[in-house]
Amino acid sequence: MSGGFGERWLEAAYAGAPWLWPLRPLEALYRRAIARRARAYAEGRRRPWRASVPVIVVGNITLGGTGKSPLVAWLARHLSEAGWRPGILSRGYGGRADRYPLRVEADTPASACGDEPRMLADQTGVPVVVDPKRPRGARRLQDEGCDILLADDGLQHLPLGRDLELVVVDGRRGLGNRRCLPAGPLREPAERLESVDAVVVNGSAREGVLDDRYRMTLAPVGWRPLAGGERRPLTPLPFAEPVHALAGIGRPARFFETLESLGIAHWTHPFADHHRFTAEDLTFADGRPLVMTAKDAVKCRDLPADDAWVLEVEAVPDPDFVAWLDARLATL
Repeated sequence: MSGGFGERWLEAAYAGAPWLWPLRPLEALYRRAIARRARAYAEGRRRPWRASVPVIVVGNITLGGTGKSPLVAWLARHLSEAGWRPGILSRGYGGRADRYPLRVEADTPASACGDEPRMLADQTGVPVVVDPKRPRGARRLQDEGCDILLADDGLQHLPLGRDLELVVVDGRRGLGNRRCLPAGPLREPAERLESVDAVVVNGSAREGVLDDRYRMTLAPVGWRPLAGGERRPLTPLPFAEPVHALAGIGRPARFFETLESLGIAHWTHPFADHHRFTAEDLTFADGRPLVMTAKDAVKCRDLPADDAWVLEVEAVPDPDFVAWLDARLATL
């Protein structure tokens, strides 16, 4: 779902709006379908493909952004520092390539590979492969010498076997009304969280909501010119306020809240997730500076824009999650 109605529906699903109640019979059909599929794999009637190296799936059970990709980038860096040779596997949502598997190279446009794979390749420097058929993409990463694979947003892709399942939940939104599509925002029932290896809550959660899970935050680390160049520190600001703030991510409000926490005066311009920006989207009559997310920047870097800046953020998991992860990695 995208666009105005899609955004209104998603907000209603998280808020538990009464007008979604008539959709519950369709939710029941959806639940039966995904339960039947899960049983087929659990009972061996369908078999996942197993890589010869460990596979860590990072995903979510909710629609909308949760901060999953920053955690994938952090994992890639953490694994590299520990001596692993990680590779990132993605479905490549929003991209369209002539052939797959697609290795994301320095000149691969986001229109071919998708915005998140383009961003992850830029941020991590590790091999990133896009393929709708994830087992085929995983084989390509193995051929490139990767000895551990990170499957970005692959929780529901059961044909790919996995050794660890990590789920990221937005602390502010939580699980919404805890109902599945189309009566709620859940891709899978909330009980699915009991079968994964770890749940990581991004940001402060409402009291009593997933308060027994691991935590992480997204920390702003600096500003980068959209046109290219070295990263600047967070302060002093390399631009004048107020600014126009653009965000075409799963939850644009998260970006605007970050700007507020930094004390930056701004006008908000939310777009649908994976929005394809045009030059007109980046043009304002007042000529004020423009700021955006790293995910949006990969789709805008070839567009003309004066005084445009990218806020770089990094995931910061709590030490207890890092300790748990390192202990599990030692067993793989």
